[in-house]
Amino acid sequence: MDSAYPYLSRIVRPEQLHGLEIKELQEVAREVRRAIVDHVSRTGGHFSSNLGTVELTVALYSAFRLPPDQVVWDTGHQAYPHKLLTGRLERFGTLRKHKGLSGFLRREESEFDAFGAGHAGTAISAALGLALARDLRGGKHRVAAVTGDASIGSGMSWEALNHAGDSGTSLTVILNDNRMSIAPNVGALTQYFARLRSRPLVQDLAQRAKDVAQRLPGPVTRVASGIRHGVTHYFAPEHTGTIFEELGFEYIGPLDGHDLPVLVEVFRNVAELKGPVFVHALTVKGKGFELAEEDARKWHGVGPFDPESCEMKASKGPRTFTQAFSEAMLEVAEDPAVVAITAAMPDGTGLSAFAAKHPDRYFDVGIAEQHAVTVAAGMAAGGLKPFCAIYSTFLQRAFDQVLHDVCLQRLPVRFFLDRAGLVGDDGPTHHGAFDLSYLGPIPNLVLMAPRDPDELAEMVRFVAGYGDGPIAVRYPRGSADPGLPESRTPIALGRDETLLSGSDVTLVGVGSMVGVAWAAAGRLRERGVQAGVLNARFVKPMDRDAILSCARSSRGLLVLEENVGWGGFGERVREAVQEAGLSCPVRVLSLPDAFVEHGPQDVLRAECGLSADRAVQAALDLAAGRAAVEAPDRVSRK
Repeated sequence: MDSAYPYLSRIVRPEQLHGLEIKELQEVAREVRRAIVDHVSRTGGHFSSNLGTVELTVALYSAFRLPPDQVVWDTGHQAYPHKLLTGRLERFGTLRKHKGLSGFLRREESEFDAFGAGHAGTAISAALGLALARDLRGGKHRVAAVTGDASIGSGMSWEALNHAGDSGTSLTVILNDNRMSIAPNVGALTQYFARLRSRPLVQDLAQRAKDVAQRLPGPVTRVASGIRHGVTHYFAPEHTGTIFEELGFEYIGPLDGHDLPVLVEVFRNVAELKGPVFVHALTVKGKGFELAEEDARKWHGVGPFDPESCEMKASKGPRTFTQAFSEAMLEVAEDPAVVAITAAMPDGTGLSAFAAKHPDRYFDVGIAEQHAVTVAAGMAAGGLKPFCAIYSTFLQRAFDQVLHDVCLQRLPVRFFLDRAGLVGDDGPTHHGAFDLSYLGPIPNLVLMAPRDPDELAEMVRFVAGYGDGPIAVRYPRGSADPGLPESRTPIALGRDETLLSGSDVTLVGVGSMVGVAWAAAGRLRERGVQAGVLNARFVKPMDRDAILSCARSSRGLLVLEENVGWGGFGERVREAVQEAGLSCPVRVLSLPDAFVEHGPQDVLRAECGLSADRAVQAALDLAAGRAAVEAPDRVSRK
């Protein structure tokens, strides 16, 4: 038993909560909150949202029986208490560390992670799927989905609610609402009504009223159909849950999401109810940590910090790609036609400064990437210059909108894809490993990749003046290799940049890999190998002239890209060389055909073979004529 957490350390399975009294459950909740502060202050991670779900999780797991009951959590931003109550306290210090616990949910990590997730808005759909599978297999256990007030705004969540209500299956949806003020909506009377409405007796009365109404003829049915809603809504102040009732759910709430005794009673009652149930819990992000309560946005995702002084460790270093994008957006905003769109990521994408200075031209659409892309298309059709800033991994969710609504119509939407490549500690759900492959084949789309933040700023300015169709710029998290040359050539459509000419081998780098190619070329020259470096600014349209010139003047081409090999830039380079009838061998270093785990970016790149050491060896093989034409790496490197 861990003396720091005497109650929590004894909980390795949620069923161990069932025999505890309320006072003991409250002590467990206090220790869960303390464990989050103690560990996240050392490892970093999602902070304020997890502090807000402590009581909710303790109450839910003390009422439901896991297993066989199942709980699906939306992403992992609010699921650290879930991890701590399911036997992962001893490993919690490895959170988000290489080969340690994931910051999100993973089926491989625990039997209690019923469904893995790193992207928001999936919980209700997944939970409904589990419930329908249970019904078809003759199961009797409960299934619950815990979603957030941001996630429930996504279109997928409403599609799932509509289906769940229509299906009539037993499913509990819990809304963790941490944006609504508790004070005006939650009081003793409200709590009493919510508890009363959750009781099976009251629900049985409502169901009987419904049955009677459905048996009445014609117009009488329509009049009497309000009986059921009348019974239940009598206990719902201000008719808060009307929309969910209309979708077919029994609405219970709003509840104080930190009132453990009330939550325990409600969840125990809900566990006995049949059909779709919607529980609305109001919580405070950062609960129990004063600064996080005051500024939940700042403390949403944190790096290591001192829990005593509450000071985060300063992250000093060169200018990042995100900072360069942010600054350049303020420059191009002098054009009143420039507008900025993001999907709930103003800070991560660097648009916060734009939003502060130009609030009338800034649009945060919430967790709705599909809508973000199509509304940007509409703005472009209306004569504006939309800059749509979405993480590489999140733009995947709007592939059809990019293809159908933007590119098919050749609308000049400017996409900026932050976090392209390996993002680090967030892991496989957030690595931007596929954008070159899923965007490259789309007609009419220009695709660019800057070698450093300064070049990204130049690309922002170039894109602002480009109006011949859609264009996308992908760039990594963090900064670039400081060793790259300062000199640079102006950006021209479809033209790459030769940083160094070489007769033995040419290293062709895409975006983040230009720095690796440059470092490798320096080492090769120290060994007497004349290595050149080409900065492949334009993935599409490819600078065929530059590629073929290198193929003619070198004994081999080595392409480096932080993207999976399938459908990547290297395949297009090889195809161009082959079509030109040249015998120059082409080798590609790319990400493996596997989902890469979480860990520091430099460690992951080295494990995937995207390091200067690996590039040097591959280039030496090419220069010596030892490497035949190879396909991109398509197997996981172990």
